Amino acid sequence: MKIDSLQRGLVIDHIAAGKGMEIYKLLELDKLDCSIAIIKNARSNKTGKKDMIKVEDRIDIDLEVLGFIDPNITVNVIEDGRIIQKKVLELPHEVINVAKCKNPRCITSVEQGLPQVFRLAEGEKLTYRCIYCEQEYGSKR
Repeated sequence: MKIDSLQRGLVIDHIAAGKGMEIYKLLELDKLDCSIAIIKNARSNKTGKKDMIKVEDRIDIDLEVLGFIDPNITVNVIEDGRIIQKKVLELPHEVINVAKCKNPRCITSVEQGLPQVFRLAEGEKLTYRCIYCEQEYGSKR
């Protein structure tokens, strides 16, 4: 399979295999009016398989959302067919309305207007906790 190279845009690379569609939805890329290629299960020297997303336009994306999903993702900014910037992600300290608390007794299950807020609890384990009930949202993502 051959996907043309970009002249201008973004390449979201090193996505864990199978997570590409989740990122597509979270970043609301379906609302864009430009070409987008989602490549699933591409060969990777580092991990064996990976997903990639190519966006044929320079857009602002929420790097914290990507860092929350997987801090190993890289974002390459393309201009004139060349990578002009490589953004490396970090684990965000806090994310709001990116994930939902799975605890049915959490106040966010009853009070629908409350924001879903998770704070980083253990960076090494990629573990976040709900600020209301301490329910873990962790590396089993």
